[in-house]
Amino acid sequence: MSDTNSELAATAEIRARIDTTTPHSARFWNYFVGGKDNYEVDREIGEQIKEIFPGLVDVALTSRLFLGRAVRHLVAEHGIRQFLDVGTGLPTADNTHEVAQRVAPDARIVYVDNDPIVLAHAGALLTSTPEGRTAYLDADLYDPDAVLEAAAGTLDFSRPIALIILNTLGHVAEHDQARDLVRRLVAGLPSGSHLVISDSTATSEGMIAASNAYNASGATPYHVRSVEEIAGFFEGLDLLAPGVVRVTEWRPEADTPSAPAVDAYCGVGRKP
Repeated sequence: MSDTNSELAATAEIRARIDTTTPHSARFWNYFVGGKDNYEVDREIGEQIKEIFPGLVDVALTSRLFLGRAVRHLVAEHGIRQFLDVGTGLPTADNTHEVAQRVAPDARIVYVDNDPIVLAHAGALLTSTPEGRTAYLDADLYDPDAVLEAAAGTLDFSRPIALIILNTLGHVAEHDQARDLVRRLVAGLPSGSHLVISDSTATSEGMIAASNAYNASGATPYHVRSVEEIAGFFEGLDLLAPGVVRVTEWRPEADTPSAPAVDAYCGVGRKP
């Protein structure tokens, strides 16, 4: 079989794994940030949740802006040149490699997701600068050892790496299990590495109602947690100022307009 036929067969197999009959978290989030990679079922639950809690759109948009600020800060102020982005989601504007390589063209980024809808669009995540590198791993958060082993094909584990897990850990039902998965990933990184996390939080009745409605839709459930539980992911790390705060409050840039008090918290911690 020719390379072209092999690629077509792989693409067909990937697309056959995509379920368009139930809402999907990556497509749902993509709809909220203005993307086009979503289906009617995703837009329907999106509109329902907007009626219940319009603030979830703000969570999606401001969480994305936090990603950009965190990556720029780590590259410019801490010299980080390697990123491991777990639970990547669908490509949108200002993906991790785009932000990092604007500041440091030699930055290397490995994206990790095991979702067929994300895999089908992974090519958009591989547009690296000539000096840097990007890679996409079809791998699972629930197997940290396999993620780290595969990432070592692109990243140099003798040098600091920034581990990014945004709006993903809510899919892990048990908080203790989520903490253990984070701990195992961080344990495989060298000293001087950083952990970047943001997640929606159970900090308003509206957010809790939105989460319940989403989980009742048939989509893979997403569990909103307390601020204290988000902070627990950084145990043993040195938190960068301003600590665990709303995503709008993490080093806001002077030229950005004032943002709403969203129900999403974040933090960046350094491994000693």
